[in-house]
Amino acid sequence: SFGTPTATVRLGNHHQISEKSVAVSKTLDAVEKAGRDREVQYQKVLKGLELRRDIEKSVGDTDVARSGSDPRKSASLSCWITNGSVGAGSGAFASGDGTDAVTGGTDRALTLALIEDAMQDAWTDGGNPSLMVMSATNRANFSDLTVSNNLVQNQVNMTAAKETTFVGSTSVFLTDFGQLEAIPSRFMGNDRTFLIDPEFASICTLNGRNFAENEIAPTGDAEKFQIVTEWSLKVLAPKAHAMVLDLNGS
Repeated sequence: SFGTPTATVRLGNHHQISEKSVAVSKTLDAVEKAGRDREVQYQKVLKGLELRRDIEKSVGDTDVARSGSDPRKSASLSCWITNGSVGAGSGAFASGDGTDAVTGGTDRALTLALIEDAMQDAWTDGGNPSLMVMSATNRANFSDLTVSNNLVQNQVNMTAAKETTFVGSTSVFLTDFGQLEAIPSRFMGNDRTFLIDPEFASICTLNGRNFAENEIAPTGDAEKFQIVTEWSLKVLAPKAHAMVLDLNGS
């Protein structure tokens, strides 16, 4: 007898358009300025950085399901993950295909057990998370947990006298199911922590729409331009990742 192959299902997301528009007077572009030659080029760099920060916040700090209506929306990371834990009560994971958003539950404190359980869930489903992305508050809380539980070790072999260094932070957490690098994010809320397998998550853009510069017709004595990117979160294997939601940030 022969086993029946399981049909694969193509995952999909929508590309979202993000843009920044700027008008620079020709006077400002012509006069001498501190730290730069041309204001237009400086503003282009700034707006490109702003767009990257907007995308990072949209991916990690929002719970937005994918939408093909105008304006299109890319599903955020929390809409794909079903491993880990959400708060008790009304807390519930999304479906895991980007079509709906997670439901919040009762807030609780971050613990090492929550991280270890989430790591085990992802590993059991074939994932190997190596990045633990969290807010500054949760990053500090994580270090406090490891230090207070006597988990921090700093072994140094010295051949000459050196100044003593006190270790109050943990950068790498070795769990039973792999090693996690703790990475703080300036644009993530205190209510969540993600365990990400970078092999199965990325940002993709449409050809010719990756931070494209569009000149806009001038009005008056000013130069106008627009920086546009059409991007989407590409999650190849949702179960390779995990998350801990409904944290109280304390």
